[in-house]
Amino acid sequence: MTIAALAPFYLWIKALHVVSMVAWMAGMFYLPRLFVYHCATARGSAESERFKLMEHRLLKQIINPAMAATFGFGILLILTPGVIDWTAGWWHVKLAALVAMTALHGMFSRWRRDFLHDRNTRPDRFFRIANEVPTVLLLLIVVMVIVRPF
Repeated sequence: MTIAALAPFYLWIKALHVVSMVAWMAGMFYLPRLFVYHCATARGSAESERFKLMEHRLLKQIINPAMAATFGFGILLILTPGVIDWTAGWWHVKLAALVAMTALHGMFSRWRRDFLHDRNTRPDRFFRIANEVPTVLLLLIVVMVIVRPF
């Protein structure tokens, strides 16, 4: 199903999708880095409380709205005639990577709650590794959309 009325707005929708995706990814790159630094603070310290506030604001004011906008504009792109060839393999790989990115977003949110309630048990090395996952997923998504190898 497509909506023909979206066709004249295709480039605007695409631009807004890319901008919101960039904001989402910026947050996804930064939040686990904050977790790395948060690991080095003493529970209950002023520094720990500052990280809790920073993590909260980043997730609630930037990452979550940017993800919602990315999904919204992405759905509009899917509904625009001629944008998606449903038989192409790249689309399925991109969708799988998007599902993985969304799951990672959920994990970041859960880890932020652990820090908020002083329940984090993971070392900074864990978050250093987690910090690389969004990069790999972004690379996969961008290659699928731009190169369309399948």
